[in-house]
Amino acid sequence: MNPNVRSSSARTGTPPFHVFVLGFLRLIRVQNLLIIVATQYFARVTLIGPRDNWPSLLLDTKLFLLSLSTVCIAAAGYIINDYFDIKIDIVNKPERVIIGRYLKRQIAMGAHQALNFLGVLIGFYLSKWIFVVNVLSVTLLWFYSSKFKREPFIGNFVVAFLTALALIVLAVYYRKQVDLLLIYALFSFVITLVREIIKDMEDVKGDARFGCRTLPIIWGLRRTKQVLYGIIAAFILSLFAIAYLLGNEQLFWMFVILLIPIAWLVYRLFRADTKRDFSYLSSLCKLIMLIGVVSMAWV
Repeated sequence: MNPNVRSSSARTGTPPFHVFVLGFLRLIRVQNLLIIVATQYFARVTLIGPRDNWPSLLLDTKLFLLSLSTVCIAAAGYIINDYFDIKIDIVNKPERVIIGRYLKRQIAMGAHQALNFLGVLIGFYLSKWIFVVNVLSVTLLWFYSSKFKREPFIGNFVVAFLTALALIVLAVYYRKQVDLLLIYALFSFVITLVREIIKDMEDVKGDARFGCRTLPIIWGLRRTKQVLYGIIAAFILSLFAIAYLLGNEQLFWMFVILLIPIAWLVYRLFRADTKRDFSYLSSLCKLIMLIGVVSMAWV
């Protein structure tokens, strides 16, 4: 075949179908969506229960729809976030840019709108309160991507809150074991908040170039680290205060175990000063989150 002759897809700029699919799956962070589903199902079985009836819980149609609505809105959020951040991501993470490379912008925005509509529609079918939560999530994700992400702290707070909502919706819908669900929602909120601030420290170069006003940019790395120390200290005190007030000994000892990776996080944060260091800390936050989720089985 003549090497100078291109395929029709190359001439028109349309990628092969498999490239399109893989690009779309990367765009919506399919691995993160699977983690959301696994977390909700695991919380449903371990925290809400009854645990001895777990096979039927896994086949619960309402749980499936609740997770599907959460996943649809989260996927739409990833799309709109990447849509607004194309220029910044070219500097910070050029290998992860999907929109404009594998997917046309019109297709990405169409998928964003369709996923949001489906997520909100499912929420409306489940209950008026899930509908309200889903509409709130869609709204926050839009403003986060278009504005809040470039402002100090508020963008980090919004992402952390939206992460916690994945467990809060279970409390809203099932109205059982609300205390435990909210404790784990608080845990996911704080760890995500810490991780988001660390990611801002990792991406400070690209963010500064495009006019973002994140905490590391306006305060510097040293003062931002001090903020993180304060958040982590308040978080640890809150966890043990909650365990004491609930009189839950298992919860208390689970928090003691979690002190080990959290202490390591603080130590590495104190020594961190390069992009690679902050990338490691971001991954460590993911590990702490995983340990927290798994701990639901022993609470």
